[in-house]
Amino acid sequence: MTILEKIDALRRERGWSVNNLAMEAMITQSTLNNLYTRKTDPKISTLTAICNAFGITLAEFFAEELPLTESHEAVDKKIAKKLKGLSLKQKTALLAFLQTL
Repeated sequence: MTILEKIDALRRERGWSVNNLAMEAMITQSTLNNLYTRKTDPKISTLTAICNAFGITLAEFFAEELPLTESHEAVDKKIAKKLKGLSLKQKTALLAFLQTL
């Protein structure tokens, strides 16, 4: 699978249009359209922004066995597991951070 094919697969699995991806990645829609039209690989900075929008790292993007998406339940379980190990102070700080999102 090429880089563009992987980006497209991740985008479609989320039900995003090219415009949605551009907004989530904070890049211009014309940047994405040029990638698709010219069939060229994105710059590292562009790919990093796209990966951030998908919530994955560059390493995860290039991993052979990349799970393209996780269910909400699987992510919720991972979050709950991490929360159990936090102190009250850490939980309070995390809550304050989450309220800023």
